[in-house]
Amino acid sequence: MRENDFLDWIRTRGVAQPKRVPVGPGDDCAVVGLGGERLVVTNDQLLAGVHFEPSVEPRLVGRKAMNRGLSDVAAMAAVPVCAVATLAAPHGFERENAEAVYLGLREAGDAFDCPLVGGDVAGWDGPLAVTVTVAATPGSSGWVLRSGAKPGDAVCVTGAFGAAWKGTRHLEFAPRIREARLLADRYRPHSMIDVSDALSLDLWRICRASGVGAEIDASAVPISEDVPAGDFDARLSAALGDGEDYELLFTLPGEQADRLVREQPLGVPVSRIGSIVAGERMTLIADGSPCPLTPNGWEHEI
Repeated sequence: MRENDFLDWIRTRGVAQPKRVPVGPGDDCAVVGLGGERLVVTNDQLLAGVHFEPSVEPRLVGRKAMNRGLSDVAAMAAVPVCAVATLAAPHGFERENAEAVYLGLREAGDAFDCPLVGGDVAGWDGPLAVTVTVAATPGSSGWVLRSGAKPGDAVCVTGAFGAAWKGTRHLEFAPRIREARLLADRYRPHSMIDVSDALSLDLWRICRASGVGAEIDASAVPISEDVPAGDFDARLSAALGDGEDYELLFTLPGEQADRLVREQPLGVPVSRIGSIVAGERMTLIADGSPCPLTPNGWEHEI
């Protein structure tokens, strides 16, 4: 069973009480109505041997677990409120390591005024597993979805891409909470997602949700310095397909994108890498020649 196929099936089931759920399965967070207010909520799990090597420092495991949830909140341009976490520790897991996971969770949450308010702890025969649920409220400009991209939009990204999982960048990244809020307030992006599984795959998710296609300029894709020097095609492939970058990928009108790239107000570089087009195809343009851009990245197989 493939992850995306299973998620597609879930989305066909619908959600209970749809009037109270303006945003259900299929985006970075759900949005739920509560007593006249809106709650933005997301959930992520982190598994040893899948999302991190078992030898990784436990404090970094806690930080990544919290920051993954915060990165989903950033993708919606929302404001974190609090988090709960569960720790499933392998039998024999030392107390000092459990404490380090907790401290990592706390450090990451406190950096964005997102206190850890509860959770659960259990022991089992499996590997270390940490699950975090983050609750947030919509930003002053409302939430931003994957489904709002329009033909003519520019495609933009923060930061650079590729090889995050080969070092420690996937453990020590900073979720783009503040950057997303500024983008939403000043530039009003039509769609947004955080790039966790890979740039090409998460672009495909925006295109699919929005019913559009995209043209990407190969020379404009920012490639991380973590990607080994060498053949450009190999480096570009790493930037498009490696994942674990946790940068923002978003679309907005071309004139807004030009102003954003010119002003560079986020404190992290912003690049315009292409355009949204009518249709469903994603195309990569290299040296003036178009070729299909196949979505490639991380997908769980169960």
